[in-house]
Amino acid sequence: MPTVSAVVDCPVRDSFRVRQVAGMFDLRLAARSRREFRVEVPALNDDWRIGAIVGPSGSGKTTIARKVFGDGLHVNSTWPSDAAVVDAFGDLPIKTIAQTLTAVGFSSPPSWVKPYSVLSTGEKFRCDLAKALLGPGRLVAFDEFTSVVDRTVARIGSAAVAKAIRSGSVSKRFVAVTCHYDVLDWLCPDWVLDMATCLLARGRLQRPGITLEIIRCERSAWRIFVPHHYLWCLAIIGCN
Repeated sequence: MPTVSAVVDCPVRDSFRVRQVAGMFDLRLAARSRREFRVEVPALNDDWRIGAIVGPSGSGKTTIARKVFGDGLHVNSTWPSDAAVVDAFGDLPIKTIAQTLTAVGFSSPPSWVKPYSVLSTGEKFRCDLAKALLGPGRLVAFDEFTSVVDRTVARIGSAAVAKAIRSGSVSKRFVAVTCHYDVLDWLCPDWVLDMATCLLARGRLQRPGITLEIIRCERSAWRIFVPHHYLWCLAIIGCN
């Protein structure tokens, strides 16, 4: 496995407040601040589909991801303010767009026709994920993966993208770059680089089991599901 070294170096500007902070916290000031990260990473020509780079903030996740994956590192998406979500994917066929939005857990055609700016945080995350997966290249490393959503949405999104890639409906390699360890069980990555220890672990994790309980309900309960009846159409045309 190759070893990658990355250096973060920046000047330390001298000022009265900088010296105050140094005095308050007993910091040793230097003209420059420098930190080096040295880790083992999987070879890009190895047989893997999903990877993860995890660790606390400031541990070097993005630095290493940028060093290893270059332009494959997805940092943020730009969306038009005057167009529907489905009109922001260039010339791609609508079926491809629908399949990918559904594959990442965003199975809501009524929301697809809205502008990105009015969507919820969880919906925006899924749109960003779909756009990254439909972008150029054979690999996408998604920075700040699940950082802006609640943990239930994070797990659902992780399981959805893992299923899409493993099944082949999304023909890309995917690397999650995140400070959240809870998504690992749901992503089931082939390798995990933990920047807290700078150690690389290989081998796919096993997803936690899910227990479902099915009960018979009255017809009156249908009004709860009426807004989501379009999901039957998605199942019929093979988008899920």
